[in-house]
Amino acid sequence: MVSAGVKILSLANQLQFSNKQVTLSFDPESSTFGYLDRMGFFKHLNPEIWVKPEKPSVSSVDIYRGNNSGLVEFESINPNYRNDSIPRRLEQALTSAVSKVSDDIDCESLGHSAFTVFGELISNIYEHSETELDGYAVSQVYRNGGQAIVAVSDSGKGLLETLKPGLKKYSLSFTRLSDEELLIEAFRNGLSRHGKIRGDGLKQCAVNAIRYNAELEIRLPTCYVRLVPSADGYTPHKAYTHSDVPLLWGTHIAFNFSLD
Repeated sequence: MVSAGVKILSLANQLQFSNKQVTLSFDPESSTFGYLDRMGFFKHLNPEIWVKPEKPSVSSVDIYRGNNSGLVEFESINPNYRNDSIPRRLEQALTSAVSKVSDDIDCESLGHSAFTVFGELISNIYEHSETELDGYAVSQVYRNGGQAIVAVSDSGKGLLETLKPGLKKYSLSFTRLSDEELLIEAFRNGLSRHGKIRGDGLKQCAVNAIRYNAELEIRLPTCYVRLVPSADGYTPHKAYTHSDVPLLWGTHIAFNFSLD
């Protein structure tokens, strides 16, 4: 729900930004509407988007925010205004929740790893997304499910679109890689449009995520890739890809940390 919700929020706002008329219609019998309201989804939704049933006059997130230590509701990331407190809040929510459900995990180590991941993903929005629309971050710990999910979403050019133009300067071999192979290279060995010396951020994300057996989902404008960790890190033979997906601007990344 966390990963899907943040993509739906970005997609709806992108369509409205493109002068499309958007309506979100929810099944009254479903719990989805209430969940998204609790997460602050509707507070970040473009006000010109129609919602059925009608949005509540007072959002649940305004009433219950902070009551769940394992939850960071939808947090907007303005690409023109850097807010360095967001990665720390995500980290604190994660470590606080984990400390209550597991005595086997080193929360200090987890916190350091998580902060590295969150900080890098959010930093990429400020530095590379080139968008007028807000990005979003959200995190939820599923205590009974033994997992924690953090998702970061933006509506910019997309990770590969910012990488590809500069790669020709450094190695022609990069230009022959498929999108899947480029993504794996970026998270496995580091890759940057400015050369290897600047491409360590995504690699460090992967290094820290793999410590906790984290699966990685990446949704780009026209493809979806899920990387499952192995003893050798994120590798091509552990990648699940889909290329026939609808257009969705930007880069949407979700890490699923195992807490077992």
